[in-house]
Amino acid sequence: MSDAPARIRIDKWLWQARFFKTRGLSAKVVQAGHCRVNGLHIAKPAFNVGPGDVLTFPQGLDVRVIRIVALGTRRGPAPEAQTLYEDLAPPPPRDAEPAIPSFDGGGRPTKKDRRKLPQARTLTLD
Repeated sequence: MSDAPARIRIDKWLWQARFFKTRGLSAKVVQAGHCRVNGLHIAKPAFNVGPGDVLTFPQGLDVRVIRIVALGTRRGPAPEAQTLYEDLAPPPPRDAEPAIPSFDGGGRPTKKDRRKLPQARTLTLD
């Protein structure tokens, strides 16, 4: 008999595979109903998953689709975590990165500019 469990909680597996920084964050994503296992929406972080299951969940601005290959025994380094899953839909490369804000040369606002600020705010709210 092997020591390794046949199934593991989804929030724990997502944390061990390094998709989320903390187990609490992974539990929040699952609890919010944003996660699917084999096409079935789940909302309980205690849902058990095992090898062969396909997970779909949001991570940042991307939607990840992965297949579980193995269950982890610990939260190890990233190369070890990448052996736990197979990426079925790698995120497309981003064409345009957000532009870095540049200096417009204006400097600090003058006293006259500061007096105009409340007027500009009330005009835009109406």
